[in-house]
Amino acid sequence: MKSTALFWVGITTLILLTVTIVAAMNFPFNWVFYITVLGQIAVVYMVYKVLTDDYTTDKTFEDFYEDNPIGKYR
Repeated sequence: MKSTALFWVGITTLILLTVTIVAAMNFPFNWVFYITVLGQIAVVYMVYKVLTDDYTTDKTFEDFYEDNPIGKYR
């Protein structure tokens, strides 16, 4: 399985949502603390994976938004 940056964005999002749910349900402090630490590590690793991802595109800032490429039509 190729581990892409988007995969790590999803995993990090799930971990941080779990922190929110666990904290709202008044779980013991140690559970909330350890999941928070895991979430912080996941955020750092996610940022590293996103910045070092081998992604190329032919889009430029002149293309504006990808779903509405106004730069090509003017």
